[in-house]
Formats: sequence, C-alpha cells, structure tokens
Amino acid sequence: MRNSGVFSDGFTFPLVIKVCTSGDSKLCRDIHGHVLVLGYQYNLHVGKDLINGYGKMGLMEDAIKVFDKMSHRNHISWNTMFSGFAHNFDCDGSVKMFGSMEREGVEPHLLTWTSFMSVHKRCGLHDRVIELFRESRGKMNCSTGEVIAVVLSSCAEFDKFQMAKEIHGYVISGGFQDYMFVQNSLISVYGKNENVEEARNLFMQTKMKNLVSWNALISSFADAGSCDEAHKTFSQLVNIDDRKLRPNVVSFSAVIGGFAVKRKQNECFAVFREMLHFKVHPNSVTIASLLSLCAEVVAFGLGKEIHGYSIRALMDKNILVGNGLVNMYTKCGDVMDACSVFDHMDNRDLISWNSMIAGYGMHGLSNEALTTFREMVKLGSKPDVVTFVAVLSACSHAGLVTEGRKLFDQMSSEFMITPNMEHYSCIVDLLGRAGLFQEANELIEKMPFEPDECVWGALLNACRIHKNTEMVEVIKSHLNLESEMTGTYMCLSNIYASQGRWEDAAKVRSRIEVKKKSYIFSSGNSFQSGLDKVYETLDDLGPRMEAEGYVPDKSFVLQDVGDEEKKEILNGHSEKLAIAFGHANLPPDFPIRVTKNLRVCGDCHNWTKIFTKVTEREVIVRDGRRFHHFKDGLCSCRDYW
Repeated sequence: MRNSGVFSDGFTFPLVIKVCTSGDSKLCRDIHGHVLVLGYQYNLHVGKDLINGYGKMGLMEDAIKVFDKMSHRNHISWNTMFSGFAHNFDCDGSVKMFGSMEREGVEPHLLTWTSFMSVHKRCGLHDRVIELFRESRGKMNCSTGEVIAVVLSSCAEFDKFQMAKEIHGYVISGGFQDYMFVQNSLISVYGKNENVEEARNLFMQTKMKNLVSWNALISSFADAGSCDEAHKTFSQLVNIDDRKLRPNVVSFSAVIGGFAVKRKQNECFAVFREMLHFKVHPNSVTIASLLSLCAEVVAFGLGKEIHGYSIRALMDKNILVGNGLVNMYTKCGDVMDACSVFDHMDNRDLISWNSMIAGYGMHGLSNEALTTFREMVKLGSKPDVVTFVAVLSACSHAGLVTEGRKLFDQMSSEFMITPNMEHYSCIVDLLGRAGLFQEANELIEKMPFEPDECVWGALLNACRIHKNTEMVEVIKSHLNLESEMTGTYMCLSNIYASQGRWEDAAKVRSRIEVKKKSYIFSSGNSFQSGLDKVYETLDDLGPRMEAEGYVPDKSFVLQDVGDEEKKEILNGHSEKLAIAFGHANLPPDFPIRVTKNLRVCGDCHNWTKIFTKVTEREVIVRDGRRFHHFKDGLCSCRDYW
C-alpha cells in the first residue's frame, strides 16, 4: 500500500497496530513513527490501539506517554489504560491513574470499575476488590455481570464465603443468573468452600454450559477432596460428542491435582497419560502437581521422568516447575540435584528459598541451610514464618544451639515476625537434644500460649536421647500418647515402645520403590507375597555383618522374651526388610532409597551403617523427621538425630 503511494489513515493504523500486539515491539514503534509523521497521534482510535498494543507487550511507560500526549480522551482511552495495568499486574499504576481520573473530573464508568477491580484481583489484593465493589455500588447504584464475576472470584480466593452468598442473592434479584460467566463464578466459589452440592445444583441450573462450567464443577470436586467425583464428572465431559466441549489443560490439571493431593499415584499418572493421548499439552500447574505427588510418595524415578519432560517442553525455567523440582529432589533424597535446579533458576520467589533451606536442613547440611538463608536476606527477599521453621529445624538437626538462639531472637527483633507454636517446637527440640533441659523447660513456661503435643513431644524425644526418666513423668501428664504424631515434631515409635505401647509401635511402615513399583513393609512381616528372598538376604548378610562388628541392640526390644527371639524381632524391623529387598533387586551402583513414617531406631541406624560398609552400597533413609545418608559405614547425621 505504501509502495503504491497510498497513505494510511485513522482506519488503517489501528488494523496494523493490532497485528503488532503479538510481541514485535520494534515494528510497533516503527508504526508509531509513521503515526507521528502523518499527524494521527491525536486520533482517538489510533491512540487507543497504541496504548492497548504497548500494554499487551508490557511497555506501560510507552503506553503512558501516548496517553499523556492525547489532546482529547474519552472513557475508552481511560479504560484501555486500566486494562494495560491489569495485564501487567501494576496495581500502583492503576491507583495513580484512578486518582488522575477523579482530579480531571471524569466519572468512572462500570467498565472502568471492572478494569480497576481486575488489577487488584490479579495482584492478589482480594480484600481491596471487595471494598471497591461496595464503593462502586454506592456510587453507581448498579453493577454488571463482569463486575460480579470479578468480585465472586476474589471472595473465593479471600475466603469470604458469606460475602459470596450475599452477592449470590444480588445475582438472583438483579437477574444475572442467566449470565454464563456469573454462574461459572458461583460454581467456583461454592466449590472452593467445599459446598459441592450447591456447586452441582448451580451447574445443573446453567442453561448453556460451556467448558468453563464443566471445569468449574470438576475443580469444585477436586478442591473439596472428592477426587473420584471429579474424575467421574471429567469422564462425562470426555464422552460428550461436541468438539467445543473437549477437555482442555484446566480439565486434566484439576483431576490430576485432586488425585495428587490424595496421593493416588496410579490414578494420577493414568490421567496424565490420557492427557498426552488427547494431545493436550500440560502446563506448569499440571507438572507442579505431578512433582508434588512424586515428592510425597518418594517416586524418584517418575520424578526424574517428569523433570525430563519439563525440559523437553521448555517448562523447566518456569518458577512453579522449578520449585516443584527442588521440593521433589530434596524429599526423594537427592539434595545435589535439588541444588543444581535451584542454582539454575532464573527467578526465585519465597517458596524457592524456603524449599532449598528446608531441603538442606532435612539432609543434615545445616551450614548450607544457614548460608542460603543469609544469601536470601542479602538479596532482599524477606523471610516469613515458614523460612524460620526451615532454618531453625536445620539448626536442630546439627545441634547448632548458638545459631538457633540468635535466629529465634532475630525473628521478632529484626524481621518483626511473631514466633508461633512450630518455632517454639524447633527451639525446644534444639535445646532438649543438646541436653539443656532447664532452658527448654523455662522457654515452655514463658510461651505466650499453651504448649501443644508437638512441643511436649520434642522435649520427650530429648528425654529419650539423654535417658532423662525424671522429666518423662512430668511430660506424660501433658502429652496425649493416644495420638499418632507422625509430623515434624512427633513422639516417635521407640517412645511408645519405651512405655510398653507395642500396638502403637507396630504402626511403623517402610516403603521402597523398585522399577517404578512401590513395596511396603511393616515390622515383622512384608505386605507383599512372594518376598521370602528378603529373609534369605538378611540371613546371608548376618555373619558378614557380625564379623564387621554388628551386635543387635536388644534394648530396643522391651518385650519379655528370650535373647534369640529379641534378635528375630530386631531382624524383622521394617527398614531392614526394605533395605534387604532393595539389595536383592537393585543394581549394586544404585542407591537404596527407603521412606519410613516414623523415626529410625538406634539398632537399625547402626545396622544400616555396617550394611553399607559390608556391601559397599549407599542407602538413603527418609524418616518422619529427616534424611539419613549412609555410606562407607557412616551416616550424614553423625549419629545426632
């Protein structure tokens, strides 16, 4: 057109500018130059599309310059600016623009309010969205379906269910129930508050259901923990003969996420395979859900495969995927690969730092955890309550009392964070394990709230380590021994045993993954049939272990039985069964990775050290509290656990 000598005008430029919004900023600026040369910079339509184009490309400074130089502006001009701020998560810019609008005497339209609320919602300021909704209704005395959808979404995220129910009443009285996107928002907000029956009713009442409607219901069931119902609804969607209602990445990710939370490994990966069969490309949420499941069930092989897939799909640089990989590798016992992923992340958020600090702590690398914490603070990231749980736990794992005390004081004095129950549990555990019972007890007495079982359990564990039977009697009156505390600070299985509570001690489970299949063992027997080779392996190892210095520690068997029977009981401990099974079924150069729900007992700890010396193998045990890396007759915990 230009080569033919025909000049562009106010209709041509907007068409060309829209093409540039795909991301070619140089071309957009070139077109902008032509606009200036031909004098169309004051054209409302051209100005609006330049603002929109720059906004979509993240060039809000250029958008503002165009806006400021416009000799005449209408509501569309202002609203386009607000849309740009929303697209770029720039809440501060939108607030300044809203102030300028009021100073110039321009009354915001409903579309302006919608865009202004959307900026706050995208920035996670859900409480402000609700305030703006009330303000807009007071000034305009009306609303739109778009505004209602935005504020309902914020109610779901901000846990304002009562407010959502009030808006639901307004939806009915205002005649908005036929707006599909409003109904979809209502389904989501009821689902997120686990009111799945109402979500189902709203879904059934929606006259024209689209894919968002189906996804909202599927997500409702998944968020409420009803993953089977989520999968059932998903299957109904799959079987609908309508090309417009083919399941998309949101549909699959919701079901995968639901199964992942419930640790249903087989179902989760079956849906993932179905997703690939449908040629639906997973997104970062899908991958993060799968990695989270791999971390929790210690599916190391599958986790590495997912990592490989994320690299091929160019998603490994995504921060959500990166955080998932750090978490997966640390919880599967491979802290070096976790460190490698962390070091190669282009961007890190608070979750990234917390995951790496916690990972180092779990693996007994407390100095590395402290170094990472200091680096985090130096680079300007502000620690939160989770950060301090991670770094205080790291100090506890290595007995770093001085550093732990200092960090506990810094929480409130330097970082203005009020310690909660978990932080007190960490410090009590740190002091107790170091034998500082008086200081630990004084700290408990000064706590601003009543100590819970985690605090008393931490002190009880210290009593077991130091054989402080006098304090055990005091603690028992505060501790409910009927509860099964399998978390970070729990009363562990050998505490139960020391009280003669064998029914509770028998709940010990150990798990190992071999060739992508999980095998679970309990003390004294195996859960799978046909595993008699486990006991043969243990029998074969016996003489070599004894020759290397292994002597069964019969103090861990408090039952009134003979010595030979005590040896048999010790030989049947769940982690020994799992390790023996791994030794018989994994190549010699493969580390044996075992997960246990409770703490490693002293006899098994000593046995495993000697096992690695005799067999020249590496064993990684994740118990309910930390990791133990056994190699060449030594353990990473340095016998301090």
